[in-house]
Amino acid sequence: MGTGTGTIESPETPATPATPATPATPATLYGPVSLGFGVIALIAAFFLGLFALLAGSLAITFGVLGLISGYNRPQCLAGLVLGAVGVLHPLSFLFAFTGGF
Repeated sequence: MGTGTGTIESPETPATPATPATPATPATLYGPVSLGFGVIALIAAFFLGLFALLAGSLAITFGVLGLISGYNRPQCLAGLVLGAVGVLHPLSFLFAFTGGF
């Protein structure tokens, strides 16, 4: 029979350092922040019009900055669209019921 110890040795694999997929810069947060403000603006558009204008404008701003930076583009685009709807919905009611400013 064999003279081994009975253990199975695995071949050594070289350790590779974990590199992040995207660099750790503030630009990587534009997408999630834009999406968060966009969802808040869309919900607030039905209840609090002025707050929806504020959150929607922030969502549009962060969405445009994120599209320019190039990180998390789908989230930035979704935040931009939701923010635009959150801004336009209260403004449309303002124009419809008051005849403008």
